Amino acid sequence: MVEHVYRRAAAARGIGRVVVLTDDERIAAAVRAFGGEVELTPAECASGTDRIAWAARGWAAEIVVNVQGDEPLVDPRGIERLVAHLAGEPGDEMATLAADAEEPDLAEPSVVKVVVDRQGYALYFSRAPIPYPRQAEGAAPLRHLGLYGYRRDALLRLATLPPSPLERRESLEQLRALENGIRIRVLPGAVPSPAVDTPEDAARVARRIAELARERGS
Repeated sequence: MVEHVYRRAAAARGIGRVVVLTDDERIAAAVRAFGGEVELTPAECASGTDRIAWAARGWAAEIVVNVQGDEPLVDPRGIERLVAHLAGEPGDEMATLAADAEEPDLAEPSVVKVVVDRQGYALYFSRAPIPYPRQAEGAAPLRHLGLYGYRRDALLRLATLPPSPLERRESLEQLRALENGIRIRVLPGAVPSPAVDTPEDAARVARRIAELARERGS
């Protein structure tokens, strides 16, 4: 799975490096075996943000994109959008992606929802169905996609902050940024990619990967 994530991330235009960060030597060995770049990080890194920030202290990159390792069908164009946005909007410290939410998404806690202000910045992320559909008209619900682009300084600052109250309540790390005044630009219209959280997810994604391979061969 990590190889699929790596190769799809590497297909994004406008990026300098793709690096797998892990504290597991077995994963590191697998990455080296297919020719990928990997860095070992301390086991005490409590979250993905901590892991990326630890590594980014040694990088010269101004923009860093966090790609989750459990999304082998991540869309390279989403990575490109994040990089291009942060490169063109120096006032934005963080950016992420969203897609239109479907009806089943609203009641599913594993699908994170987001609401934005009129400038496109996140107001709140939640596992609950937001905005609540009290009226038929109004803002359409959006599902958040777990890709983040950071300015390096914002990433390093975020990693120094303790877990925040809303973050602990919802178990959503991005709320730490909002609670500490770090604005997150949300880019809509992204293509969702299925995460692999269960054996059933893995089987479903494996079938889709096989379909894509057949399409490329046809």
